[in-house]
Amino acid sequence: MISFLRGTVAHVGLSSAVIDLNGAGMSVNATPQTLSRLQIGEEGKLFTSLIVREDSLTLFGFTSDDEREVFDVLLSVSGVGPRLALAVLAVHEPEAIRVAAHTGDSKTFTKVPGIGPKVGARIVLELAGKLVPHGTAGSPAPAPSQESVWKPQVVAAMTSLGWSEKDANASIDKALDDSPGTSETGNVAEILRTTLRWLGQDGARAGNRVGSRG
Repeated sequence: MISFLRGTVAHVGLSSAVIDLNGAGMSVNATPQTLSRLQIGEEGKLFTSLIVREDSLTLFGFTSDDEREVFDVLLSVSGVGPRLALAVLAVHEPEAIRVAAHTGDSKTFTKVPGIGPKVGARIVLELAGKLVPHGTAGSPAPAPSQESVWKPQVVAAMTSLGWSEKDANASIDKALDDSPGTSETGNVAEILRTTLRWLGQDGARAGNRVGSRG
C-alpha cells in the first residue's frame, strides 16, 4: 500500500496533480482544496489511498491522514465510490463529516452534488459508529438523537412514494402526535406504517393527496 507521496510537484490540474518521485511521475486525484496547496516546482507531500480495480490503479491524495481515514470509511457505504467520497471531502472538512455521521445529520451530506435524501439517509445509517468526532480533550462528543437517525429515512421513503419533503415531515410529526411512543422505538418501518395509516384515516388529506396526484 502507498501511504504517502513526497516529491517535486510537476503538474497541477483541475482534479489531479503529478508528483515527480526521482524521475517517475505519479498522478494523484485530489480535492480542489488539496490541489490549491501544491505549487509546481516545489516539494509536496500527500497522504494517499490506492483504489484497485480490475482494469486500473488509481491514487487519491489528501493533505492529512484524517482526510484519508474519512475517505476510506466513506467507501464502506454501499453506493459510494471514490469520486463521490472525494466530492464529500471537497464540500466538508473531515471533522464536519464525523459530526454529521455521529449525529445522524443527513442534510450535511445532501449538500454534496450527487447526493440526494435517500443516499444521505443511507450514509448516516451505514456510518453509525464508524466515524466519531475528535472533539476536545475532556469533552465527549454529542450523542446522536434518535429522531435524527430515523426521520431522514422515513422522509426519503415517503418522497419516493410521491410526497414532497415538506409534506412528509409535517405528516410524520402529526401522525406521531396521535401515536405517542411510536417515535421512541426508532423503528423506521413502524413509523412509516403509522404515518401512512394516519394519512389514510384522514379522509380530507387522503382526498387532497389523490387530487394533487391527478
